[in-house]
Amino acid sequence: MRLPPARATTVLAVVTAAAWALVAMSGMADQAQILGAFIPARASGLLDLPGAVPAWLTPITALLLHAGILHLGFNLLMLGFCGRYVEVAVGWIGVAILYVTGAYAAALGQYLLGPSDPSPMIGASGAISALLGAYALLYGERRATLANRRLNGIVNILWLAAAWIGLQLLVGIALSNDSGRIAVGAHVGGFLVGLALARPLLLWRHRTA
Repeated sequence: MRLPPARATTVLAVVTAAAWALVAMSGMADQAQILGAFIPARASGLLDLPGAVPAWLTPITALLLHAGILHLGFNLLMLGFCGRYVEVAVGWIGVAILYVTGAYAAALGQYLLGPSDPSPMIGASGAISALLGAYALLYGERRATLANRRLNGIVNILWLAAAWIGLQLLVGIALSNDSGRIAVGAHVGGFLVGLALARPLLLWRHRTA
């Protein structure tokens, strides 16, 4: 089956790759990864970084910063796959809403995990987790465990959420050393938003059908 053009997904991927390339070529990658990152301690008012991006905007600027080509490449791969299929279902506006909302939900998830944490969070994986959550709900196989269709849908959402949270906790434990740290809270926050918004966005897009 040939899918229609994925405008939003393509734009997001191009902008993300271009931003990484520009930062890398500027020779200021290390500074950018601090000044543009989301840092929970900044959101709590415990850390002041002169010259940094305003704290309320860092969930967005953090999306454009990556630790290296492998970090960028993996995120672009997930963005291209999940975003393309989700865009077929909810349209380019739906993808944009999921991505931006997912970015802020990811920041909130990371903040709740450690409000005083001074570690910078960078990368688009939190926002992409929102697309992954929507993809899992829209295209995943639903098991008819209950006779009531609505309750069965709720159980399916809870099952997906529990499975993702469990997976992230296991990965977080396995990579708990400083060199392999991942943003568990961000991935969970983004995924939950994807689960919550997928169906409303689908219904909104096809409201006139």
